[in-house]
Amino acid sequence: MNPKLDFIFKRRSIRKFTEEAVSEADLQDLLEAAMAAPTAVNSQPWHFVVVRDEAQLQALRKALPFGKMQAPLAISVCGVMGKLNHLVAEKFWMQDCSAATENILLAATALGLGSVWCGVSPSFAMVKSISEVLGLPKQVIPLNVIFIGHPAESREAGTKYSAKKVSYERYRQTEPE
Repeated sequence: MNPKLDFIFKRRSIRKFTEEAVSEADLQDLLEAAMAAPTAVNSQPWHFVVVRDEAQLQALRKALPFGKMQAPLAISVCGVMGKLNHLVAEKFWMQDCSAATENILLAATALGLGSVWCGVSPSFAMVKSISEVLGLPKQVIPLNVIFIGHPAESREAGTKYSAKKVSYERYRQTEPE
């Protein structure tokens, strides 16, 4: 593994957090990193809902089947459909918001924070429940909820690289799919 890429290899899903709050400066860095992500036709179709209130965090945990983490901060990355005035942009909002999500995850790691991405969309039931919890209007669709905090567990850095999953020039099946 190339040490220049350690910030990528150190990124792991963290599910146990201390009670220490995430600082305002770190939160600002996370949001700035998110909004540095590339988007189709520079549409920036996102809105970020930051949740710190314990009752609201508990409502998120209740609404997410796999989101029971006791983190002091959550960010829901949402796509704003009404904002999109370009047909191409509307088709790529999930990719754009996913790029912003990955930037948050990598920035959290670089800042010494832990994070875990809990998917919401395209599950209709989870979109509905998270939208209700966050008070989202119909044109705002939650892609995910990211729980963030100071890690109370550590996970070893690593890569999931497999040469069997790479083809050159044209697709070549190297293992059963």
